[in-house]
Amino acid sequence: MKAFLILEDGTVFKGTSIGSTREVISEIVFNTSMTGYLEVLTDPSYAGQAVTMTYPLIGNYGVCYKDMESQKAWPDGYIVRELSRMASNFRNEDPIQKFLLDNDIPGICGIDTRALTKILREKGTMNGMITTNENYNLDEVLPKIKEYKVAGVVRKVTCKEKYVLNGDGPRVALMDFGAKKNIAKSLNDRGCEVTVYPAYTKAEEILASNPDGIMLSNGPGDPEDLTEVIENIKKLVGVKPIVGICLGHQLLALTLGGHTTKLKFGHRGCNHPVKDLERNMVHITSQNHGYVVNELPEDVVATHININDGTIEGMKHTKLPIYSVQFHPEAAAGPEDSEYIFDRFMEYAL
Repeated sequence: MKAFLILEDGTVFKGTSIGSTREVISEIVFNTSMTGYLEVLTDPSYAGQAVTMTYPLIGNYGVCYKDMESQKAWPDGYIVRELSRMASNFRNEDPIQKFLLDNDIPGICGIDTRALTKILREKGTMNGMITTNENYNLDEVLPKIKEYKVAGVVRKVTCKEKYVLNGDGPRVALMDFGAKKNIAKSLNDRGCEVTVYPAYTKAEEILASNPDGIMLSNGPGDPEDLTEVIENIKKLVGVKPIVGICLGHQLLALTLGGHTTKLKFGHRGCNHPVKDLERNMVHITSQNHGYVVNELPEDVVATHININDGTIEGMKHTKLPIYSVQFHPEAAAGPEDSEYIFDRFMEYAL
């Protein structure tokens, strides 16, 4: 079946439908990972977006459900050059086409993803529509595409009730704004007892459990939209040690008086070089964000910077036990270079 990707600037890509055939309008982003497509599909930070994979062949090792980073797939749509119809991997349980269908994700393959990525890099992230309607009318659909805004996604992806990963070490309260599974696992593997809380849990409830530290997770959307969450975090600052990852890092900056801004096309992939300013070392990191901290709060210093564009990738407070990073130390997928950050979290804040 034919499918079409229509960008808000009027560019149209013609390809073949994959997954669900429903029509969707979303924000179109790209990920540069060569592997880890299942982890990408199940990363809650992609809620409200359609993901373009720049690597040309996707699905060649099938689907292994153990690798999922959440209970379901989150992107609105999936865009690839070629979708492998046959998997070659002893761990394979299902073909990726079945996974897309089971999760009702519409997609398109057979398009020039290099050309699409070039457009997004040159013009910036933009909205788009994936449709199988051959009789679409550009004059009618373009205004609808331009109107789309990523909104309400944290409330959509957060857990509905708290749960606990038992451990004998420090007790960590993990605020789930769209947390990947491997964040809680990485803490739990270090002996921590991890209690995962829904995003809008009141500070009073978290403090009543008397955790040794609080972690703010990754998640989707614009951090400035989360005014209620920011006001809640203010009640935690100075009371307990706080660490953050990705969206959690941005929320900490806003809570402390810093500022964030939207990147032209974001950082998404498993090959982003970051310099640790404290250790004077460069690590290859896994990233997935469209916003960055562009102005640090008072009494906060940068600990990491992005080698590619110089943006802030980590920070710490000089007077309070607060430490955060923009990249994903839990990887999944991606290199494990930055796993030491969890040990740094525990040394610094716990």
